[in-house]
Amino acid sequence: MYVSEWENSKRTISDRYAAILRQLLGVTDAELRGGPLAVAPPMADGYDELLSRIDSASSVSESMVETFNDQTELLRTMDRQLGASGLVDQMTGHLARLEDALNFAVLPSARRPVALALAGASTLAAWQAIDSGAVERAWRHYELAKRAARDAEAPMYLAHAMAEQAYVLCEAGRPSLGVDLVRDAQRTLGQAGSSRLRAWLYAAEAELCAHAGMPDDCRRALDAAMAAIPPGSDDRDPDMLSIFLNGAHLARWRGNVLALLGDDEAVTSLYGALDVVDPSFVRAQAGLHTDLVQAHLARAEYDDANTHLRQARLLASRTGSVRQRRRVDLLSARL
Repeated sequence: MYVSEWENSKRTISDRYAAILRQLLGVTDAELRGGPLAVAPPMADGYDELLSRIDSASSVSESMVETFNDQTELLRTMDRQLGASGLVDQMTGHLARLEDALNFAVLPSARRPVALALAGASTLAAWQAIDSGAVERAWRHYELAKRAARDAEAPMYLAHAMAEQAYVLCEAGRPSLGVDLVRDAQRTLGQAGSSRLRAWLYAAEAELCAHAGMPDDCRRALDAAMAAIPPGSDDRDPDMLSIFLNGAHLARWRGNVLALLGDDEAVTSLYGALDVVDPSFVRAQAGLHTDLVQAHLARAEYDDANTHLRQARLLASRTGSVRQRRRVDLLSARL
């Protein structure tokens, strides 16, 4: 009797200790009594996922980079014809995929082509953001474009991103600082870039000088742009597809700059550009008509200014260009 109670008591205490040990060790009864212990699964430390992403980035082929660039070109065409307002989501996703591919690419041979594609896409996204009135987003995209251009060791792309970023400063009311930045872009490019890009940089300098109230510097930069532009009707830079510029485009740009200065010659340049403008460049047409409004106002030709104002408003509304609509509204107030 006493022996039986003692044995029961021992078993109860043993069972309690066993329960405690099971909890502490995370084992079963069989394992506690001498069975084989289960091997604990390895703790997740993130290395497998990291290596998987690195392997995926290293396998980005030349054809995949071409696909990225084709997507950028499609978005550029849609932006040119339809405007930027409906492309924000597509552009955001495109940049995210490019950034992801670059972030996990290890060797320079894998990084450079992706970085170059990202630089081109980021400047497009930034210009779309300017057109939509999202200046902070534009600034951040230009910063991304500059980092990507440096990673790609591409001074042309870096200079282009810097010069376009100067327009953000101009839109924010700091055109003089924008002039400094575009001149720094010219120094960054040096002799490494194409003559078409140099002409583009001089024209950008001229426009910013006009906004900054620097007419002499503006005219010097215009002359330098006209001297640098290659002859012929080709407008795409084979080394940098972001650039559309030939003599006809430069004539429109020159007219825009002269209109900002209130120069009578602006009207002649702008009508010449209107005759040859590509009809698929809808936003450029809106800008051209807006420039003509400004040029006619400088000559007190109000009927002509009203005619072009209506056309400019229609085209700006079609593309959803906040930037052009703002210009149209400011000019409307002067009529």
